[in-house]
Amino acid sequence: MPRTPPSGTSRPVSSRSGVPSSTRGVSSPQDVGVTAALLLRRCRLAGAPAGPDGLVDVLLDRGRVTSVRPTTRGGAVPERVVDLDGRWLLPGLWDEHVHLGQWALVRRRLDVSAATSAADAAAAVLRRAAAERGTSSGAGVLVGYGFRDGLWTDAPSAALLDSAVARAGDPRRPVVLVSGDLHCSWLSAAAAQQVAAPLGVVPDEHGLVREEAAFAVQRALGRVGEAELDAAVADALAEAATRGVVGVVDLEMTDAPGGTVAVWARRAGADGAGRAASAGLRVEAGTYPQHLDEVVASGVRGGTPLAGGDPLVLAGPLKVITDGSLNTRTACCLEPYPGRTGPGSRGELTWPPEALLELLRRGRAGGMLPAVHAIGDAAVRAALDALEAVGGGGRVEHAQLVADDDVPRFAALGVVASVQPAHLLDDRDVAEVHWRGRTGRAFPLRALLDAGARLAMGSDAPVAALDPWLAVAAAVDRTDPRALAGGHPRGAWHPEQSITTAEALAASARGRSVVAVGDTADVVALDADPLADGTAAAVARGAARVAMTVVDGRVVHADGVSSVVSAAR
Repeated sequence: MPRTPPSGTSRPVSSRSGVPSSTRGVSSPQDVGVTAALLLRRCRLAGAPAGPDGLVDVLLDRGRVTSVRPTTRGGAVPERVVDLDGRWLLPGLWDEHVHLGQWALVRRRLDVSAATSAADAAAAVLRRAAAERGTSSGAGVLVGYGFRDGLWTDAPSAALLDSAVARAGDPRRPVVLVSGDLHCSWLSAAAAQQVAAPLGVVPDEHGLVREEAAFAVQRALGRVGEAELDAAVADALAEAATRGVVGVVDLEMTDAPGGTVAVWARRAGADGAGRAASAGLRVEAGTYPQHLDEVVASGVRGGTPLAGGDPLVLAGPLKVITDGSLNTRTACCLEPYPGRTGPGSRGELTWPPEALLELLRRGRAGGMLPAVHAIGDAAVRAALDALEAVGGGGRVEHAQLVADDDVPRFAALGVVASVQPAHLLDDRDVAEVHWRGRTGRAFPLRALLDAGARLAMGSDAPVAALDPWLAVAAAVDRTDPRALAGGHPRGAWHPEQSITTAEALAASARGRSVVAVGDTADVVALDADPLADGTAAAVARGAARVAMTVVDGRVVHADGVSSVVSAAR
């Protein structure tokens, strides 16, 4: 459980990039080239056998862990030293699935995630519109995020949103609410005219657009100035560093020429190495089908640096979305949704099998690892079929509902299950209604691991918070750790699919389970033993903290640890 911070330590003042700006000797994200050696003294290695007193010194040099030895008083030490005073050290954590631009912007938008009905969401719009009337904030589209209508007893409608802004005294203001899973957007009449119509998008009778039409609307809403978006993304990544995140896979959807790869190439080139743009974290930028030819023609290949040869900003996978989501009942399933018949009763595949296969072959030829979005069990099967046809490997993103026969295929084909355990916290009730009788196969983390599959955990932010500790706690406990703070805990949902804390942390650290010589110099120091029962949940709800995050040997976050000092002192 959380330990009391050592006496005599203080919290260094952090800059926007999350780097301790008042700590002597700490390199900033803007620093490039070889990093001076950093010695982490008197730490405990999470998951490693303890020595006589459990304390070790860990040396990071030239981007690698070069030494792990019992703590001693003698011997040469480098210029930079941090005394961790018995804190636990573990491998740095990744978020394998993020929409960074949307996550950065959502943090500034109206939160309607708590709405329990369409009327409730409209009431939130009324309050925000009234508060912003006549201000600079009230001059543009009112954008909200997070509604989930899968269990609502009333239906969304454009008229509800129109009425809300009219009652707020601002009847001409457009309103767009984005669903919590991103697969649906709810528009007022003014938004239909001003936002959707120029895109050729026509909302249905409820003011809703789904799937690609919804994504088009969201891309349009994300068209803010480069400087504004870059700053918001850097802030979001700096916040991620405070959670122990050392890297993200950015699967942002954008209309920018060249897509997310080009956006990150620009950011990296603007400051020489991308360290300010990424707050010093690692970023792998994904590509969508509409940008594939352009990206490949530019010479970019998956896993290669995007600008200046810097190893922190790389090209990521080819992302393709093959079905919808559970909340919108568009996830493609082997069985119909309860009460539905006819076309669309099982959800929808957005890529015909032949077209998906041709796309994956083009991606493979261009050196791009495929990452296939598949939520329903029929979509998961189609994704595995396509990946098998191109030689296996790659990733299935989400894999929320998996047929029993398909579970062993992940390991057999070398396909990574890129999963977001925190989704089960929001989806469990909806799943019991719309996947009734099938929920034992939902989020089947235990079954996948037992069958030999490799898990890679993420958030899908903004669908869930960019917080690996929330994901770990959800994977282990199968219930929301944040409810414990409010005194309303729920029982575990299908606890037979729980995995251990060690397994969940490894799935969040690209398979690394303990800090070892030869690893990349990406590590995290924690005030509590991360493998102890309840620690992940405690960090997720703010009852324990990440004391330090180090990426490539550079300190990108520090909270309560002794300053980096000169060895000569």
